[in-house]
Order: sequence, then structure tokens, then C-alpha cells
Amino acid sequence: MASSSCEGHAGQEGETFLYFAYGSNLLTERIHLRNPSAVFCCVARLQDFKLDFGNFQGKTSERWHGGIATIFQSPGDEVWGVVWKMNKSNLSSLDEQEGVKSGVYVVIEIKVSTQEGKEITCRSYLMTNYESAPPSPQYKKVICLGAKENSLPLEYQEKLKAIEPNDYKGKISDEMEEIIKKGESKLYRT
Repeated sequence: MASSSCEGHAGQEGETFLYFAYGSNLLTERIHLRNPSAVFCCVARLQDFKLDFGNFQGKTSERWHGGIATIFQSPGDEVWGVVWKMNKSNLSSLDEQEGVKSGVYVVIEIKVSTQEGKEITCRSYLMTNYESAPPSPQYKKVICLGAKENSLPLEYQEKLKAIEPNDYKGKISDEMEEIIKKGESKLYRT
């Protein structure tokens, strides 16, 4: 994977910032929905953290109908994701998408390692005050599509596929349906 757009980028200077995505924002169509400046930078690993899914204050996500992704410190574990290089003009839209004002997620600064072993500092998000809950099949699909699209390590993709979703079979928003369709058509084009 090329990481040239991250080379020499120490974090949050200038007009851009680096964002480490590990959930639905792994998928290009999802991140571009509200953050059109996002450009793929590299695949990276967050060491000593674990992926979890939960409902903020125990309330199920109205958008995704199940637990949504978060991370928590867990020595020896790792979370793989994508580093997006974004214009600072998209900071507020990203924070809004992640529910920062309403307290769903807090902004954190983390150090991730690229596949070449370089350490870079990124912005990311951590859910606060949540109860663990399985994701909906649709939400899990978006994450798995994003992991495949960006060639996350196969072993990690298998871990994502093995996550047991909840049994939600109802409708999701048209916007999210469209994201899934675009992601699938891009990946499964012949």
C-alpha cells in the first residue's frame, strides 16, 4: 500500500489533518458522504486497543439499528483501519457525524503504525458511556466492505466477518442503502 500522502506528515499542521477510521468510515462512500476532502493515505494499525460495538447510553442507533463501532484500550490487541488525509474545513462535519457535541464520541489523538512501520499521529474517536451491543447486519457489512476495499490484513478481515450481528431485518435509511450498494458494486465489478 502506498503511504506517500502521509510521508512527512506529523499530524495536525497546516490545512489538513489525519483521521484514523476503524468503523463505517473505512468505506470511501461513507466517509465522502459528509467529508468530501478525505483522501486515502494508508492502512494502519492501532496497537493495544480492541474494536467493540455499543449503544451510547444504552440507546440503539436510529441510523444503524444496532451497536456502532468504538475502541477501548486492551493490551496486546490491535485494531486495523484507514488513515484519511482531510482538509480542516471538514473537521466540524466529521465531529458532527461522530456525535461529538451530543457526547456520543470524544476526540482522541492516537499514534498508529503504517504497514511500513512508520508511526503517525491521527485524530480518532472513542465512544463514551456505552453498553456493548452487536451491530446490525447492514452496519457490519459497511465495515467489512471498507476493510476489503482498502485491503486491510486478511486475518483482520476474517475477524470482522466473524462478528455476530444482531437480528435486525428492517429497513435502513435510503442514504445508507445507497452507500452499501455503491460499495458492493465497486468491489464486485468484473
